[in-house]
Amino acid sequence: MQASSMGEFAAFVGIDWADRKHDICLLPAGSNKRELSVLAHRPEAIAQWAEGLRQRFGGRPIAVCLELAKGPLVYAMQLYAFLVLLPVNPTTLAKYRQTFHVSGAKDDPSDAQLALELLLTHPERFTALRPQSAPMRMLQQLVEQRRMLVDDVRRLTNRITNALKQYFAQPLEWFKDKDTLVFCDFLTAWPTLKQAQRARKAHLSAFFHQHNVRYPHIVEARIKAIKAASALTEDVAVIEANRLLVVVLVEQLRVLLHAVERFEQQIADLAPTLPDYSLFSSLPGAGPTFAPRLLAAFGEQRERYCCADEVQKYAGVAPVTERSGNKSWVHWRYCCPKFLRQTFIEWVGQTIPRSFWARAFYQSARGMRHQAALRALAFKWIRILHRCWVERTPYDEARYLLALQKR
Repeated sequence: MQASSMGEFAAFVGIDWADRKHDICLLPAGSNKRELSVLAHRPEAIAQWAEGLRQRFGGRPIAVCLELAKGPLVYAMQLYAFLVLLPVNPTTLAKYRQTFHVSGAKDDPSDAQLALELLLTHPERFTALRPQSAPMRMLQQLVEQRRMLVDDVRRLTNRITNALKQYFAQPLEWFKDKDTLVFCDFLTAWPTLKQAQRARKAHLSAFFHQHNVRYPHIVEARIKAIKAASALTEDVAVIEANRLLVVVLVEQLRVLLHAVERFEQQIADLAPTLPDYSLFSSLPGAGPTFAPRLLAAFGEQRERYCCADEVQKYAGVAPVTERSGNKSWVHWRYCCPKFLRQTFIEWVGQTIPRSFWARAFYQSARGMRHQAALRALAFKWIRILHRCWVERTPYDEARYLLALQKR
């Protein structure tokens, strides 16, 4: 935002948000008197406050500085077009406070005043929040929430693995993938080795057939392994306590697996309806998982990133250089959207076996650690993706290899 555009606003507001209430500092344009107030975090209170501003200032634009780019307060304020939301990084505001309050003193009303002061002093550092279309915002939330559920699945499978190792470790060898319904159903039916060994051969064979394990030699090998297995312990206290834990955790895991499927179906229905989906679905290794995540990462507002360098920095892929005197060191970015960086890093790992130049680049980085090599590869991929995204041109591996040869 340019300093010259500050005259368009009828008032300026700094907000220090919290869970139950928000401290507000309001300054009308052309006035030196700051008005402090407290806004309860209730839809009715927020609506009444916004309507009061509309009537007081005649619906003219009001600049609002707050430490949020998304969340309940942002969603509530976006209902009012005259409120221009200008998010600021919480770290920026914290450092600004430390500049003038070296004692470390902190209070919510003073933070609201500092947010207002920062807006008035450095308006060129702020960019107005412009929400993308509802389908795009929905996709962004769906892919991130799906990944959180996948993380929950991994945590549960780790807990189940640990519990099984205490008394019944054999299923960990019999089933390679723990995040599957066949694994859950087996432990629900036979949570202990004794119960599994008491089951009839025909019953076990029918179970594997129902779960699409139809190769006779695999079924026979598993049944033999079950019958020949030896118990790790006969201690009833250990077996019963961990058996109950496994049964409870498996029930939770089954619910999570169905939830992930529902999210994936919703994403699969929504993503292809967005205009730029074809740009990302054709990428090597994208598939039904990473194509929607990459689409959500770039969004649909092409003026948001004027060059690939901005994407690389915002995603946390570009390294940071620090210099002081004769010292200079390079490290990765600590402050960035973690899910966004995770999206790029995980996807480029899938491109290594599917892209000739990506595999060659990764193999040439043998001196780097695996994660550092992936970040270096993501740095190059983002330049390509940004160009394709801006020009609305699908990625062409042969075309890119020819460009590399010319260079």
